[in-house]
Amino acid sequence: MDTDSLRACPRQLYQRIPNMRTRTRVILHSLLLLVLVVQVSRPVCVDVPSETEAVVGNPMKLTCISCMKREEVNAETRVDWYYIPPDKESIPIYLFDGQPRELEGPWRGRLMWNGSKDLQELSISIINVTMNDTGTYKCVVFRQFEFDCYSPSVTNSLVINLVVREEASDDTTALYSEIMMYVLLVFLTCWLLVEMVYCYRKISKSDEQAQDTAY
Repeated sequence: MDTDSLRACPRQLYQRIPNMRTRTRVILHSLLLLVLVVQVSRPVCVDVPSETEAVVGNPMKLTCISCMKREEVNAETRVDWYYIPPDKESIPIYLFDGQPRELEGPWRGRLMWNGSKDLQELSISIINVTMNDTGTYKCVVFRQFEFDCYSPSVTNSLVINLVVREEASDDTTALYSEIMMYVLLVFLTCWLLVEMVYCYRKISKSDEQAQDTAY
């Protein structure tokens, strides 16, 4: 290698440093964007209230959610579902104690377990709703946690007042919520595409500058 080449090497290296820094910033920016998208799309436990209106002949989901923290995943769970008639004692209609079980009563054969695998959602569904299903339902969740030194327990309950109608009523709130959800998804998708195109152009521009500097 001659003397001119040796002198040119530090100069080229110095000229490439800004391009390397730009490329590093673009890569870090893309990684942060990817982490943000993963965090947004990662499923989490959300305490969603149950629907309170059903239509005769249609299925109806009675939503019962009892969120656990990450360190509380190891727990023995028992769920009791009750129907509460006016001025009468509660009637047990469904039980989950490791396995879902229908109990004797007017709902037998019409109830289906609709819980999640991690047992944070403990819902049931009425397969074929009748007018007699109108009333109050109660979900009682008992958890026995398993820690190294002790085994605490907690009991939560949720009451659902169900109204059965002959025909479905217009629910503009649910319609607006669904529209806003789709608008948000479209906005996030477009924003992600714009960011990806911006990063790609910036990387391409930095590569072209590096090639021009080399020549």
